[in-house]
Amino acid sequence: MNRPERFERLYAEVRGCERCPLAATRTCSVPGEGNINAEVMFIGEAPGANEDKQGRPFVGAAGQFLDELLGHAGLDRSSAYICNVLKCRPPNNRDPLPDEIEACRDYLDEQIDLIDPLVIVTLGRYSMARYFPKQTISRIHGTVKEVAGRFYVPMYHPAAALHQGGLRQVIIEDFRKLPGILQRARRAAGAPVMPGLAPPPAAPIVAARPAAPPPPPIPDDEPWEYEDGGADFDGEPPMEELAVAVEPSPTAPLRQERGAMPAEAVASPPRDAGAAAEPAAPPPAPTEESTAPGPTPSRIPEPITQPQIRLFD
Repeated sequence: MNRPERFERLYAEVRGCERCPLAATRTCSVPGEGNINAEVMFIGEAPGANEDKQGRPFVGAAGQFLDELLGHAGLDRSSAYICNVLKCRPPNNRDPLPDEIEACRDYLDEQIDLIDPLVIVTLGRYSMARYFPKQTISRIHGTVKEVAGRFYVPMYHPAAALHQGGLRQVIIEDFRKLPGILQRARRAAGAPVMPGLAPPPAAPIVAARPAAPPPPPIPDDEPWEYEDGGADFDGEPPMEELAVAVEPSPTAPLRQERGAMPAEAVASPPRDAGAAAEPAAPPPAPTEESTAPGPTPSRIPEPITQPQIRLFD
């Protein structure tokens, strides 16, 4: 079984998971998405309301800021991998409970082993506590911890900037450190050191589900309903009870196989050389009915029962 197949098996297991009571309250589980050859992996805390509806991580206001932050680091969603400590949304975006984190631990461990990233970036206190016990995010954000050739970087959750505007520039500056951190990680792993953050080799989307119109994001006037729940503010207590030891990944040889490889373009099937191109049909002439102004139809997205999964090999 190759890696994309193993991911599909894992995602199918997460979608049907009933290991904890969150299975009874979720709309969609949120396994994660991104490039399975990614050198940088981002681990958030838990899905929020928008993620629960779409089955994808970071798709609301915090996700829009994360997209901006990835740009500051020379990355995007197709070159990184993004997931959460919890795969289901806690009710009302409350903090994750220890037994919920433990129920999802095997899923996250397998994702890390399959991707074997050079750099893991934790977003928020609960993912930070996995690698930085007895620490606070306000004290160690943007610092680096190296274990067995892998670099761990704790950062504020993007949602923190939505509620404390003064943290926005702090988070941006932390993300701007990632290119240099990745270069150090490549040297430590013996991988080729390339200028900038060249994306890993891309490939067609694996097992993509039919696209559906996304639901409107939750208004910002609901202060505790933000994506990947959990408060990421200064002065939060450390999460000692959630800390676990960091062990070397058993798939470390995968790092030696990475290098500067050309991205594979996803192209349409080639047209038969002997077939003549079909002329484009002329546009229909406007009629009185088509040109007459009318009420704007309301768009109410239907519930999504089959989340879209994006994996890039």
